[in-house]
Amino acid sequence: MLDLKVINSVIEQMEAERGIPREKMLEAIEMSLATAYKKEYGKKGQIIKAKVDLNSGKAEFLQVKLVVDKDAVLIKEEAPKEDNKDYKRERGFDKFDGEKIEINEETGEKIVYYNPEHHIFIEDAKKIKKDSKIGDELIFPLEEKSDFGRIAAQTAKQVIIQKIREAEKVSVFNEYGEKEGKIITGTVQRTERGNVFVDMGKATAVLPFEEQIPGEKYNPGERIRGYLYKVEETPKGIFLRLSRSHPKFLEELFKTEAPELNDGTVEIKAIAREAGSRSKIAVVSKSDHIDPVGSLVGQRGVRVSTVMSELGGEKIDLMEWSADPKKFIEDALSPAQALSVSINETEKKATVEVAAEQQSLAIGKGGQNVRLAAKLTGWKIDIIAVEGEFVEEPTTEDKEEKSK
Repeated sequence: MLDLKVINSVIEQMEAERGIPREKMLEAIEMSLATAYKKEYGKKGQIIKAKVDLNSGKAEFLQVKLVVDKDAVLIKEEAPKEDNKDYKRERGFDKFDGEKIEINEETGEKIVYYNPEHHIFIEDAKKIKKDSKIGDELIFPLEEKSDFGRIAAQTAKQVIIQKIREAEKVSVFNEYGEKEGKIITGTVQRTERGNVFVDMGKATAVLPFEEQIPGEKYNPGERIRGYLYKVEETPKGIFLRLSRSHPKFLEELFKTEAPELNDGTVEIKAIAREAGSRSKIAVVSKSDHIDPVGSLVGQRGVRVSTVMSELGGEKIDLMEWSADPKKFIEDALSPAQALSVSINETEKKATVEVAAEQQSLAIGKGGQNVRLAAKLTGWKIDIIAVEGEFVEEPTTEDKEEKSK
Protein backbone atom coordinates (compact mmCIF):
# COMPACT_ATOMS: atom_id res chain seq x y z
CA MET A 1 0.00 0.00 0.00
CA LEU A 2 1.37 3.43 -0.99
CA ASP A 3 1.51 6.44 1.33
CA LEU A 4 -1.28 8.48 -0.28
CA LYS A 5 -0.70 11.53 1.91
CA VAL A 6 2.92 11.87 0.83
CA ILE A 7 2.20 11.11 -2.85
CA ASN A 8 -0.67 13.62 -3.11
CA SER A 9 1.40 16.23 -1.29
CA VAL A 10 4.29 15.83 -3.77
CA ILE A 11 1.94 15.90 -6.76
CA GLU A 12 0.20 19.08 -5.56
CA GLN A 13 3.53 20.77 -4.80
CA MET A 14 5.00 19.96 -8.23
CA GLU A 15 1.82 21.11 -9.96
CA ALA A 16 1.71 24.41 -8.06
CA GLU A 17 5.42 25.32 -7.96
CA ARG A 18 6.76 23.89 -11.22
CA GLY A 19 3.65 23.67 -13.39
CA ILE A 20 4.01 19.90 -13.90
CA PRO A 21 0.59 18.36 -14.73
CA ARG A 22 -0.85 15.87 -12.26
CA GLU A 23 -1.09 13.23 -15.01
CA LYS A 24 2.66 13.49 -15.71
CA MET A 25 3.51 13.02 -12.04
CA LEU A 26 1.25 9.95 -11.80
CA GLU A 27 2.87 8.57 -14.95
CA ALA A 28 6.31 9.04 -13.35
CA ILE A 29 5.24 7.19 -10.20
CA GLU A 30 3.75 4.30 -12.18
CA MET A 31 6.84 4.00 -14.38
CA SER A 32 9.15 4.01 -11.35
CA LEU A 33 7.13 1.26 -9.65
CA ALA A 34 7.14 -0.84 -12.82
CA THR A 35 10.92 -0.38 -13.16
CA ALA A 36 11.45 -1.35 -9.51
CA TYR A 37 9.20 -4.41 -9.83
CA LYS A 38 11.01 -5.63 -12.93
CA LYS A 39 14.43 -5.10 -11.36
CA GLU A 40 13.49 -7.11 -8.28
CA TYR A 41 11.11 -9.76 -9.58
CA GLY A 42 10.91 -9.53 -13.38
CA LYS A 43 12.30 -11.79 -16.08
CA LYS A 44 14.38 -10.91 -19.11
CA GLY A 45 12.30 -9.55 -21.95
CA GLN A 46 9.23 -8.76 -19.84
CA ILE A 47 7.22 -5.60 -20.43
CA ILE A 48 5.82 -4.59 -17.05
CA LYS A 49 3.42 -1.75 -16.33
CA ALA A 50 2.03 -0.45 -13.07
CA LYS A 51 -1.34 1.14 -12.35
CA VAL A 52 -1.77 3.24 -9.22
CA ASP A 53 -5.13 4.05 -7.63
CA LEU A 54 -4.69 7.35 -5.80
CA ASN A 55 -7.97 6.82 -3.94
CA SER A 56 -6.92 3.56 -2.30
CA GLY A 57 -3.14 3.71 -2.61
CA LYS A 58 -3.09 0.27 -4.22
CA ALA A 59 -0.58 -0.53 -6.99
CA GLU A 60 -1.42 -3.14 -9.63
CA PHE A 61 1.31 -4.74 -11.76
CA LEU A 62 0.68 -6.02 -15.28
CA GLN A 63 2.68 -7.88 -17.91
CA VAL A 64 2.17 -6.96 -21.57
CA LYS A 65 2.62 -9.52 -24.36
CA LEU A 66 2.54 -8.90 -28.10
CA VAL A 67 0.38 -11.19 -30.24
CA VAL A 68 2.47 -12.73 -33.05
CA ASP A 69 2.11 -15.29 -35.85
CA LYS A 70 4.16 -18.44 -35.22
CA ASP A 71 5.35 -18.42 -38.85
CA ALA A 72 6.58 -14.84 -38.58
CA VAL A 73 9.08 -15.41 -35.77
CA LEU A 74 12.13 -17.60 -35.30
CA ILE A 75 11.79 -20.09 -32.47
CA LYS A 76 13.50 -23.06 -30.82
CA GLU A 77 16.91 -23.68 -32.43
CA GLU A 78 17.21 -20.10 -33.74
CA ALA A 79 16.30 -18.59 -30.38
CA PRO A 80 19.02 -17.82 -27.80
CA LYS A 81 19.94 -20.79 -25.62
CA GLU A 82 20.18 -20.16 -21.88
CA ASP A 83 23.19 -22.50 -21.54
CA ASN A 84 25.12 -21.28 -24.59
CA LYS A 85 26.86 -18.05 -23.54
CA ASP A 86 29.06 -17.87 -26.63
CA TYR A 87 26.00 -18.12 -28.92
CA LYS A 88 24.18 -15.40 -26.95
CA ARG A 89 27.20 -13.08 -26.99
CA GLU A 90 27.76 -13.62 -30.72
CA ARG A 91 24.12 -12.86 -31.54
CA GLY A 92 23.87 -9.94 -29.14
CA PHE A 93 21.45 -11.70 -26.76
CA ASP A 94 23.65 -11.14 -23.73
CA LYS A 95 22.39 -7.53 -23.76
CA PHE A 96 18.91 -8.45 -24.95
CA ASP A 97 16.06 -7.14 -22.78
CA GLY A 98 13.02 -7.08 -25.01
CA GLU A 99 12.12 -7.96 -28.58
CA LYS A 100 15.16 -9.14 -30.55
CA ILE A 101 15.04 -7.99 -34.16
CA GLU A 102 17.54 -8.45 -36.99
CA ILE A 103 17.39 -7.43 -40.66
CA ASN A 104 17.77 -9.96 -43.47
CA GLU A 105 20.55 -8.45 -45.60
CA GLU A 106 19.26 -10.10 -48.79
CA THR A 107 15.55 -9.26 -48.53
CA GLY A 108 15.65 -6.35 -46.10
CA GLU A 109 12.88 -8.01 -44.04
CA LYS A 110 12.79 -7.98 -40.25
CA ILE A 111 13.65 -11.20 -38.43
CA VAL A 112 11.91 -11.35 -35.05
CA TYR A 113 13.12 -13.87 -32.45
CA TYR A 114 10.41 -15.37 -30.28
CA ASN A 115 10.57 -14.66 -26.55
CA PRO A 116 7.90 -16.27 -24.36
CA GLU A 117 8.06 -13.36 -21.92
CA HIS A 118 7.50 -10.85 -24.70
CA HIS A 119 5.28 -12.69 -27.22
CA ILE A 120 2.15 -14.80 -27.32
CA PHE A 121 1.09 -16.81 -30.39
CA ILE A 122 -2.19 -15.86 -32.04
CA GLU A 123 -3.63 -19.34 -31.39
CA ASP A 124 -3.04 -18.98 -27.64
CA ALA A 125 -4.18 -15.37 -27.59
CA LYS A 126 -7.59 -16.30 -29.08
CA LYS A 127 -8.12 -18.78 -26.24
CA ILE A 128 -7.87 -15.85 -23.84
CA LYS A 129 -9.53 -13.21 -26.00
CA LYS A 130 -11.53 -14.42 -28.99
CA ASP A 131 -11.15 -11.25 -31.11
CA SER A 132 -7.36 -11.07 -30.71
CA LYS A 133 -5.40 -9.98 -33.80
CA ILE A 134 -1.72 -10.06 -34.70
CA GLY A 135 -0.09 -6.94 -33.32
CA ASP A 136 -2.50 -6.64 -30.37
CA GLU A 137 -1.25 -6.42 -26.82
CA LEU A 138 -2.61 -8.71 -24.14
CA ILE A 139 -2.35 -7.79 -20.47
CA PHE A 140 -1.78 -10.32 -17.69
CA PRO A 141 -1.90 -9.53 -13.94
CA LEU A 142 1.27 -10.15 -11.94
CA GLU A 143 1.66 -11.11 -8.33
CA GLU A 144 1.39 -8.13 -6.01
CA LYS A 145 4.65 -7.19 -4.30
CA SER A 146 5.43 -4.51 -1.77
CA ASP A 147 9.05 -5.08 -0.71
CA PHE A 148 11.18 -3.89 -3.62
CA GLY A 149 14.48 -3.83 -1.77
CA ARG A 150 17.10 -1.09 -1.49
CA ILE A 151 18.39 -1.29 -5.11
CA ALA A 152 14.91 -1.35 -6.59
CA ALA A 153 13.84 1.58 -4.41
CA GLN A 154 16.85 3.56 -5.62
CA THR A 155 15.91 2.72 -9.23
CA ALA A 156 12.35 3.91 -8.58
CA LYS A 157 13.67 7.18 -7.14
CA GLN A 158 15.88 7.78 -10.19
CA VAL A 159 13.01 7.14 -12.60
CA ILE A 160 10.76 9.58 -10.71
CA ILE A 161 13.48 12.26 -10.75
CA GLN A 162 14.05 11.71 -14.48
CA LYS A 163 10.33 11.89 -15.27
CA ILE A 164 9.95 15.04 -13.17
CA ARG A 165 12.81 16.67 -15.07
CA GLU A 166 11.31 15.66 -18.41
CA ALA A 167 7.87 16.95 -17.41
CA GLU A 168 9.38 20.15 -16.03
CA LYS A 169 11.31 20.67 -19.28
CA VAL A 170 8.11 20.27 -21.33
CA SER A 171 6.23 22.61 -18.99
CA VAL A 172 8.90 25.32 -19.21
CA PHE A 173 9.29 24.91 -22.99
CA ASN A 174 5.53 25.29 -23.51
CA GLU A 175 5.23 28.27 -21.16
CA TYR A 176 8.13 30.27 -22.58
CA GLY A 177 7.49 29.10 -26.13
CA GLU A 178 4.32 31.20 -25.97
CA LYS A 179 6.36 34.18 -24.73
CA GLU A 180 8.95 34.03 -27.52
CA GLY A 181 9.00 37.41 -29.26
CA LYS A 182 7.85 39.17 -26.09
CA ILE A 183 9.48 41.02 -23.20
CA ILE A 184 10.09 39.03 -20.01
CA THR A 185 11.44 40.12 -16.63
CA GLY A 186 13.91 38.33 -14.38
CA THR A 187 16.59 38.76 -11.70
CA VAL A 188 20.30 38.94 -12.48
CA GLN A 189 22.11 35.91 -11.05
CA ARG A 190 25.69 36.34 -12.19
CA THR A 191 27.96 37.40 -15.06
CA GLU A 192 30.35 34.96 -16.71
CA ARG A 193 32.67 35.92 -19.59
CA GLY A 194 30.48 38.88 -20.39
CA ASN A 195 27.26 36.85 -20.52
CA VAL A 196 24.58 37.71 -17.95
CA PHE A 197 22.55 34.86 -16.44
CA VAL A 198 19.03 35.83 -15.42
CA ASP A 199 16.81 33.86 -13.04
CA MET A 200 13.29 33.57 -14.47
CA GLY A 201 11.97 31.32 -11.69
CA LYS A 202 11.38 28.09 -13.60
CA ALA A 203 14.26 28.56 -16.03
CA THR A 204 17.51 30.43 -16.56
CA ALA A 205 17.81 33.07 -19.25
CA VAL A 206 21.06 34.21 -20.85
CA LEU A 207 21.73 37.75 -22.01
CA PRO A 208 24.76 37.33 -24.32
CA PHE A 209 27.38 40.07 -24.41
CA GLU A 210 26.55 40.97 -28.02
CA GLU A 211 22.85 41.41 -27.12
CA GLN A 212 23.53 43.89 -24.32
CA ILE A 213 23.25 47.66 -24.52
CA PRO A 214 26.82 49.05 -24.56
CA GLY A 215 27.74 50.67 -21.26
CA GLU A 216 25.01 49.04 -19.19
CA LYS A 217 25.97 47.31 -15.93
CA TYR A 218 24.02 44.36 -14.53
CA ASN A 219 24.34 43.71 -10.80
CA PRO A 220 23.31 40.47 -9.02
CA GLY A 221 19.80 40.77 -7.58
CA GLU A 222 18.84 43.52 -10.04
CA ARG A 223 15.54 43.17 -11.93
CA ILE A 224 15.94 43.55 -15.69
CA ARG A 225 13.75 43.22 -18.76
CA GLY A 226 14.76 41.65 -22.04
CA TYR A 227 13.36 40.58 -25.40
CA LEU A 228 12.99 36.78 -25.56
CA TYR A 229 14.22 36.03 -29.07
CA LYS A 230 14.88 32.30 -28.71
CA VAL A 231 13.74 29.38 -26.55
CA GLU A 232 16.38 26.67 -26.82
CA GLU A 233 16.10 23.04 -25.67
CA THR A 234 19.41 21.47 -24.62
CA PRO A 235 20.43 18.25 -22.81
CA LYS A 236 21.01 20.40 -19.71
CA GLY A 237 17.53 21.93 -19.85
CA ILE A 238 15.68 24.85 -21.40
CA PHE A 239 17.73 27.99 -22.07
CA LEU A 240 16.12 31.33 -22.81
CA ARG A 241 18.03 33.77 -24.99
CA LEU A 242 17.46 37.45 -24.20
CA SER A 243 18.34 40.67 -25.97
CA ARG A 244 18.25 44.33 -24.99
CA SER A 245 19.87 45.56 -28.20
CA HIS A 246 17.41 43.94 -30.64
CA PRO A 247 15.19 46.38 -32.60
CA LYS A 248 12.18 44.26 -31.58
CA PHE A 249 12.92 45.07 -27.92
CA LEU A 250 12.31 48.71 -28.77
CA GLU A 251 9.05 47.83 -30.55
CA GLU A 252 7.78 45.70 -27.66
CA LEU A 253 8.60 48.47 -25.17
CA PHE A 254 6.44 50.90 -27.15
CA LYS A 255 3.64 48.31 -27.24
CA THR A 256 3.52 48.37 -23.45
CA GLU A 257 3.20 52.15 -23.51
CA ALA A 258 1.01 52.82 -26.58
CA PRO A 259 -2.37 51.02 -26.76
CA GLU A 260 -2.74 52.15 -30.39
CA LEU A 261 0.35 50.15 -31.29
CA ASN A 262 -0.72 47.15 -29.27
CA ASP A 263 -4.18 46.93 -30.86
CA GLY A 264 -2.84 47.39 -34.41
CA THR A 265 -4.25 50.86 -35.09
CA VAL A 266 -0.69 52.14 -35.42
CA GLU A 267 2.01 50.00 -37.03
CA ILE A 268 5.80 50.23 -36.87
CA LYS A 269 6.98 49.81 -40.47
CA ALA A 270 10.73 50.03 -39.90
CA ILE A 271 13.31 50.40 -37.13
CA ALA A 272 16.99 51.30 -37.36
CA ARG A 273 18.83 51.03 -34.07
CA GLU A 274 22.28 51.49 -32.64
CA ALA A 275 21.60 50.29 -29.10
CA GLY A 276 22.42 52.71 -26.32
CA SER A 277 22.99 55.62 -28.70
CA ARG A 278 20.20 56.38 -31.19
CA SER A 279 17.24 54.82 -32.97
CA LYS A 280 14.93 55.84 -35.78
CA ILE A 281 11.39 54.49 -36.03
CA ALA A 282 8.97 54.87 -38.95
CA VAL A 283 5.28 54.47 -38.07
CA VAL A 284 2.01 54.53 -39.98
CA SER A 285 -1.61 54.83 -38.87
CA LYS A 286 -4.48 52.73 -40.19
CA SER A 287 -6.94 55.39 -39.05
CA ASP A 288 -7.21 58.95 -40.37
CA HIS A 289 -8.09 60.10 -36.86
CA ILE A 290 -4.94 58.79 -35.18
CA ASP A 291 -1.57 60.57 -35.37
CA PRO A 292 0.98 57.69 -35.48
CA VAL A 293 3.91 59.75 -34.23
CA GLY A 294 1.85 61.43 -31.53
CA SER A 295 0.56 58.10 -30.22
CA LEU A 296 4.15 56.94 -29.57
CA VAL A 297 5.31 60.29 -28.20
CA GLY A 298 2.40 60.50 -25.78
CA GLN A 299 1.03 63.48 -23.91
CA ARG A 300 3.93 65.79 -23.05
CA GLY A 301 6.28 63.08 -24.37
CA VAL A 302 5.62 60.73 -21.45
CA ARG A 303 5.50 57.54 -23.55
CA VAL A 304 8.71 58.05 -25.48
CA SER A 305 10.44 59.31 -22.29
CA THR A 306 9.52 56.09 -20.46
CA VAL A 307 11.01 53.97 -23.25
CA MET A 308 14.15 56.12 -23.42
CA SER A 309 14.57 55.77 -19.65
CA GLU A 310 14.42 51.94 -19.92
CA LEU A 311 17.17 52.14 -22.57
CA GLY A 312 19.47 54.35 -20.51
CA GLY A 313 18.67 57.58 -22.35
CA GLU A 314 18.95 56.23 -25.90
CA LYS A 315 17.76 58.97 -28.30
CA ILE A 316 14.72 58.03 -30.41
CA ASP A 317 13.64 59.77 -33.64
CA LEU A 318 10.01 59.12 -34.57
CA MET A 319 8.66 59.84 -38.05
CA GLU A 320 5.71 58.94 -40.24
CA TRP A 321 6.40 56.25 -42.84
CA SER A 322 5.77 57.16 -46.46
CA ALA A 323 5.34 54.99 -49.56
CA ASP A 324 7.08 57.75 -51.51
CA PRO A 325 10.81 56.95 -51.16
CA LYS A 326 11.83 60.62 -51.63
CA LYS A 327 9.56 61.76 -48.80
CA PHE A 328 10.60 58.83 -46.61
CA ILE A 329 14.32 59.48 -47.13
CA GLU A 330 13.84 63.19 -46.46
CA ASP A 331 12.02 62.49 -43.17
CA ALA A 332 14.53 59.80 -42.19
CA LEU A 333 17.36 62.36 -42.21
CA SER A 334 15.62 64.40 -39.52
CA PRO A 335 16.57 66.56 -37.68
CA ALA A 336 18.40 67.77 -40.81
CA GLN A 337 16.34 69.40 -43.57
CA ALA A 338 16.86 68.33 -47.16
CA LEU A 339 16.72 70.75 -50.10
CA SER A 340 16.16 68.02 -52.70
CA VAL A 341 16.21 64.24 -53.05
CA SER A 342 16.96 62.40 -56.30
CA ILE A 343 16.86 58.62 -56.51
CA ASN A 344 18.30 55.88 -58.71
CA GLU A 345 15.85 52.99 -58.43
CA THR A 346 18.12 50.57 -60.31
CA GLU A 347 20.93 50.93 -57.77
CA LYS A 348 18.50 51.89 -54.98
CA LYS A 349 20.65 54.90 -54.30
CA ALA A 350 19.56 58.37 -53.22
CA THR A 351 21.40 61.67 -53.53
CA VAL A 352 20.30 64.29 -51.01
CA GLU A 353 21.20 67.97 -51.27
CA VAL A 354 21.39 69.95 -48.05
CA ALA A 355 22.54 73.43 -47.17
CA ALA A 356 26.22 73.59 -46.19
CA GLU A 357 25.37 74.44 -42.59
CA GLN A 358 23.08 71.39 -42.46
CA GLN A 359 25.65 68.90 -43.78
CA SER A 360 27.16 67.90 -40.44
CA LEU A 361 23.66 67.52 -38.97
CA ALA A 362 22.53 65.34 -41.87
CA ILE A 363 25.60 63.12 -41.62
CA GLY A 364 25.61 63.04 -37.83
CA LYS A 365 28.38 62.30 -35.38
CA GLY A 366 30.53 59.54 -36.84
CA GLY A 367 28.07 59.31 -39.75
CA GLN A 368 25.39 57.93 -37.44
CA ASN A 369 22.40 59.96 -38.71
CA VAL A 370 22.85 59.10 -42.39
CA ARG A 371 23.77 55.52 -41.50
CA LEU A 372 20.55 55.01 -39.52
CA ALA A 373 18.51 56.74 -42.24
CA ALA A 374 19.95 54.35 -44.84
CA LYS A 375 19.20 51.35 -42.63
CA LEU A 376 15.66 52.58 -41.96
CA THR A 377 14.76 53.25 -45.60
CA GLY A 378 16.80 50.51 -47.26
CA TRP A 379 18.42 53.06 -49.63
CA LYS A 380 22.07 54.05 -50.01
CA ILE A 381 22.25 57.77 -49.24
CA ASP A 382 24.83 60.33 -50.41
CA ILE A 383 24.80 63.78 -48.81
CA ILE A 384 25.80 66.75 -50.97
CA ALA A 385 26.26 70.24 -49.48
CA VAL A 386 24.91 73.23 -51.44
CA GLU A 387 26.02 76.77 -50.57
CA GLY A 388 23.55 79.49 -49.64
CA GLU A 389 20.25 77.80 -50.40
CA PHE A 390 19.05 76.88 -46.92
CA VAL A 391 16.13 78.90 -45.61
CA GLU A 392 15.10 78.01 -42.08
CA GLU A 393 11.40 77.24 -41.78
CA PRO A 394 9.55 79.82 -39.68
CA THR A 395 8.51 78.75 -36.21
CA THR A 396 4.93 79.00 -34.92
CA GLU A 397 5.92 82.14 -32.94
CA ASP A 398 7.27 83.77 -36.13
CA LYS A 399 4.02 83.09 -37.99
CA GLU A 400 1.94 84.58 -35.15
CA GLU A 401 4.17 87.70 -35.04
CA LYS A 402 3.84 88.23 -38.82
CA SER A 403 0.05 87.99 -38.70
CA LYS A 404 -0.25 90.86 -36.17
